[in-house]
Amino acid sequence: MKLNLKIWRQKNATEKGSMVSYPIDNISPDMSFLEMIDALNNMLILRNEEPVAFDHDCREGICGMCSMFINGEAHGPDRNVTTCQLHMRKFKDGDTITIEPFRAKAFPVIRDLVVDRSSFDRVQQAGGFVSINTSGNTQDANAIPIEKNKADLAFDAAACIGCGACVATCKNSSAMLFVGAKVSQYALLPQGKVEATQRVQNMVAQMDLEGFGNCTNTGACEVECPKGISLENIARMNREYLSASLKG
Repeated sequence: MKLNLKIWRQKNATEKGSMVSYPIDNISPDMSFLEMIDALNNMLILRNEEPVAFDHDCREGICGMCSMFINGEAHGPDRNVTTCQLHMRKFKDGDTITIEPFRAKAFPVIRDLVVDRSSFDRVQQAGGFVSINTSGNTQDANAIPIEKNKADLAFDAAACIGCGACVATCKNSSAMLFVGAKVSQYALLPQGKVEATQRVQNMVAQMDLEGFGNCTNTGACEVECPKGISLENIARMNREYLSASLKG
C-alpha cells in the first residue's frame, strides 16, 4: 500500500504545531496502525529526521496509551478497538490519512501525538478507590453475595481503560463517560458503599476543576469508546451525585 500521512508535529507544549505530509509505501494491510507509524519512524531516522513521538505501551488494547485522532475519529474508523488494534486493511491503497493528538483543554499536547492525560489520574485519586482491606486478610470471593446482574454491570464499567477517546470525541470535551464508569464500578458493589457519598462528589468536583466540559447528550462518547462503555454509567453517576447532594 502507498499512503500519504498528514501528521500533527509539535516540538513541545509551548511551540505552535502544524500538519506535515509524509508519503510512505510498502505498507502491509496486515500491519497494525502503530506498526505503520513504526515503519514511518524507521524511514525518518534513516533520513536523519526527527521521528514522530506517539504514546504506546502494551499494544494489546489494554493500556489505553495510544491516543490518536485518525481521519477525524478517536482510534480511527474501526469500532470497539484501540489504535494499536486498528489494522491497515481498514484503509485503501492511495489513501490520505490525517493523524492528530486527542484535543482537549484538559489534555495538553506534550509533543507531536503525545498528550498529558494526568488529569484522569487526579480524578481517579479524588475518589476512585475503596478503603476495604483487599490484601493481607482477603476473603473468599463468594463470602459477600452480589447479584449477578450488578456484578456484570460493575465488570462492564471496570472495562474502561481511561484512554480519553470519550473526551476527544465530545464537542464539549466532557469526561462524564470516564468518570461515570469509575463511579459505577464501585457504586454497584458492596465494597464501594463506604465512600459512596464522598466518592461521587469528589470525583465530579475534580472533573470540573480539570476543565472538562459538560455532557452533550449526543452519545458520541459511547460510539467511539474502544470498550463500548455504556451511557447508562453517566445516568448512574448523575443519580449517585443527586443522592449524595441530598444527603448533604
